[in-house]
Amino acid sequence: MTTSTRGADKSPAVLVLEDGRIFRGRAYGAVGVTFGEAVFSTGMTGYQETLTDPSYHRQVVVMTAPHVGNTGVNDEDPESKRIWVAGYVVRDPARKPSNWRAKRSLDEELRAQGVVGISGIDTRALTRHLRERGAMRVGIFSGEALPDEGTMLAEVRQAPEMKGADLSAEVATTEPYVVPAIGEKKFTVAAVDLGIKGMTPHRMAERGIEVHVLPATATVEDVYAVNPDGVFFSNGPGDPATADHPVSVMQAVLERGTPLFGICFGNQILGRALGFGTYKLKYGHRGINQPVQDRTTGKVEVTAHNHGFAVDAPLDQVSETPYGRAEVSHVCLNDNVVEGLQLLDKPAFSVQYHPEAAAGPHDAAYLFDRFVKLMEGQRA
Repeated sequence: MTTSTRGADKSPAVLVLEDGRIFRGRAYGAVGVTFGEAVFSTGMTGYQETLTDPSYHRQVVVMTAPHVGNTGVNDEDPESKRIWVAGYVVRDPARKPSNWRAKRSLDEELRAQGVVGISGIDTRALTRHLRERGAMRVGIFSGEALPDEGTMLAEVRQAPEMKGADLSAEVATTEPYVVPAIGEKKFTVAAVDLGIKGMTPHRMAERGIEVHVLPATATVEDVYAVNPDGVFFSNGPGDPATADHPVSVMQAVLERGTPLFGICFGNQILGRALGFGTYKLKYGHRGINQPVQDRTTGKVEVTAHNHGFAVDAPLDQVSETPYGRAEVSHVCLNDNVVEGLQLLDKPAFSVQYHPEAAAGPHDAAYLFDRFVKLMEGQRA
């Protein structure tokens, strides 16, 4: 990716999909060239959390909400220390932010971090195209001297695909760190960082958990060196089929019977650890308005998602695994995709979506309480 941080609002920009569809607009953010997987997010708020979610590494995010940037950028809401999206696509960027917490505009933040974007295109048409054809590689080109269409298309088709990409180590912490419990410390959790969002250990800390965040390369010995009451596997980017090391670590945790909780990528890791396969969704689930049913209670939650892969597990039966019986605990009501797993004979469960959801909704926050109950039960 090549970028320039000079003002970008008047520079021409072109978005080129790998199937040859082209959209022309204006540069937004940094001027330059970027490549990634084109995906769309249906959230009408929370763009700052989306941009800084490590799970979006190497993805070009198309915002379906037409007006983006109204509230600017603040220093409290980022989910990590940087923007992770490879590119950003909006229809009508706000001319000026209007929020008492704003420190700068979204355009300024994108330029400062070298994120190439495009504005002024028909994002509704682009979203419909991706829904029909599926997520695919894309390039954004901006600046005064743009290549010809054939050259741009050739460069897009040379970019790496998301299928087969092993990315978690690229976004995870390289050194362990601790998020202390808020108030009285009740439990210790070892959290394997595969692309963790900042709000996740915070939600655990709110419940009296001291969280030891470990690199994606952490071994079983590293996990148990902190003497954990529970083990957590985070969200993250890439193809779960490549995640052999986290799968082997999780299997060792399951063998020991330590309470275990996984989110998003962590759900896919649990699926693989139990012997299920994974597959790539046509266009994935992204946004903050996805309906999911908790099959253990029958309740329906509105949830936040960001996943392009899913677990291939039977919805209508209990499965026998090397670690006892397992079942699908949550399912997406839009398309019956597996959104959660739980073991019936060991204290382990996972969900495919994001219960920490800083921008909301907060329907699924109870899952952290469910994790606490598992640890309480194990201690008892």
